Amino acid sequence: MASSTSASKSGSAFPPEEIRAVLAEVTDLLQSRGESVAVAETAAGGLISASLISTPGASGYYRGGLTLYTLVSRLRYAGWTRESVKSYAGPTPDIVARLARHVRADLGEGGDGEQIQAGTDVTYVIAESGTAGPTGGASRNRTPGYVALAVDCDKGCFTREVETGLGGDREANMVRFAVEGLKLLRDVIKGDAKL
Repeated sequence: MASSTSASKSGSAFPPEEIRAVLAEVTDLLQSRGESVAVAETAAGGLISASLISTPGASGYYRGGLTLYTLVSRLRYAGWTRESVKSYAGPTPDIVARLARHVRADLGEGGDGEQIQAGTDVTYVIAESGTAGPTGGASRNRTPGYVALAVDCDKGCFTREVETGLGGDREANMVRFAVEGLKLLRDVIKGDAKL
């Protein structure tokens, strides 16, 4: 198994236990196939990227990531327009699909249509946006535990919606969002995801 964990001074291990099995599966697939991944995450707060980077050999498959927690950060770094920000009504599959496509184009080509250096192409981009809690809103996509996910690749942009059932437990939802994002990536790599 390619994944490893490290204990901090407090005795806790990273990545969280819930992430380890799917992380090992994903990193083994990426490494064995010579493929790469980048990440655009919001409510997971960097957990997907940090988990991928925690595995030895990450520089062979990890191309970069963005933690786009605020609408302003999405405007500055994710190709959003002022209209996108004004009309934002919470996370949706369409929003994460656009994030994934934008980041894949930018990291794969440097944003100007030309690849920066050989071997820097991005095979997959995981995008995540959800409502971690403890509070939320009245609509389904604003309920704590809701997450929209996307993986963009040459085969298309695959999306999935998940409701964790964890209520307003912010940390548990963040971890589950990371797990679900990695599961979608695994399913896309293995050919099990549906467009």
